[in-house]
Amino acid sequence: MDQASPHTVASLAGELRALGVAPGDVFLVHSSMRSLGFVAGGVHAVVEALLSAVGAEGTVVVPTHTSEYTDPAGWQHPPVPESWWPVIRSETPGFDPARTPSRWVGVLPEVVRAWPGALRSAHPHVSCVALGARAPEITAEHDLGESHGERSPIGHVYRLGGKVLLLGCGHDASTSLHLAERRQPSPPMAETGAAIRDATGTSRWVTWTDLVIDEEDFPRIGTAFEDTGAVTVGTVGSATARLMDQRQLVDFAVDWMAHHRA
Repeated sequence: MDQASPHTVASLAGELRALGVAPGDVFLVHSSMRSLGFVAGGVHAVVEALLSAVGAEGTVVVPTHTSEYTDPAGWQHPPVPESWWPVIRSETPGFDPARTPSRWVGVLPEVVRAWPGALRSAHPHVSCVALGARAPEITAEHDLGESHGERSPIGHVYRLGGKVLLLGCGHDASTSLHLAERRQPSPPMAETGAAIRDATGTSRWVTWTDLVIDEEDFPRIGTAFEDTGAVTVGTVGSATARLMDQRQLVDFAVDWMAHHRA
């Protein structure tokens, strides 16, 4: 470890402000805790720093995705036997925003999910948690068929003029680019499903049609967007951080995809 001293709530908040995070901001955070180096207080301190940077009128949004609630018919890493599919569909406890933990999105979203006052959207695959002044409107609407569309937290962050913070991770983690996919003319759609928990506490399997996502070219899109000068790159803790306007990012990606995707 070659840090001169531990990172702290105060030092991280100061670096976030220097990067361009301002009081009152709504920002969507994708993070890698490992990249930050040693932080006094660990992930708890990082959440405190994010909240300090945006202040009482700001809002922090994080993805709290639950890939194990997707249809097992599409699982590849690893796949499961086809004979298991009916059991998984019928016996998986229904997704519950208050109980179901996130997975594969890092430790920080889990801590935000459990933070007092945090609100979570109700999508069983790609929910988001918001903490702060605009949390109710960001999480209230999340239609099944709009996983990353207009009626989702990603769409609400767009309408609120929010920002995207990549904290120690790359553009491949940026869920906002899925909104650009959804805005393409006739985007690819497919049937999917999940176990959900209804108001009575009963679990049931439901199906719907949703966007088929493709993240393969996200790093290329991110690099091209950075080349426009629209991304502020700096250091937060020991991590490389990237801050950008979400509307500019999504609008750029819509045009990029239209010209580069078949």
